[in-house]
Amino acid sequence: MKLLSEREGVNPDSSDGNFRTPLSYAASSGYEGVVKLLLERWVVNPDSSDNDHRTPLSYAAGSGYEGVVKLLLERWAVNPDSPDRSHRTPLSYAAESGHEGVVNILFGRGDVDPNRSDTYGRTPLSFAAESGSVGIVKLLSEREGVDPASSYDRGYAPFLHVG
Repeated sequence: MKLLSEREGVNPDSSDGNFRTPLSYAASSGYEGVVKLLLERWVVNPDSSDNDHRTPLSYAAGSGYEGVVKLLLERWAVNPDSPDRSHRTPLSYAAESGHEGVVNILFGRGDVDPNRSDTYGRTPLSFAAESGSVGIVKLLSEREGVDPASSYDRGYAPFLHVG
């Protein structure tokens, strides 16, 4: 990868038909070494988005790759609260998937809105409750500023999903 990324005429920030870049694929697969290598190249956009407006951070957060999340958040150009086409954020993906470590890392940033809802009004708390991520429901419920009564377009409060 190092040799390829340094080769003349090779664009390490090229994208495929869905506008996904090598960084996006490396982040979604948890390849920390490749992510670090790509981030060293000034031509690589660390906050690029694909057809669905998902960023490398969104993919890494949803897959629970804490090391990759930390590497990406070290870059000033990365928006930790960047919404995708459905207005879902990295926090909502991490909460839905039960990645408590990633949720804590994202909470370490002051610019992540824990109440940000998607196009259906679902919040990270709604996603965590619906997927049965008890640890994250507890974490979000105890966090100051999180609205435990938030609901989405079906009118259900998050806690109605916890079984």
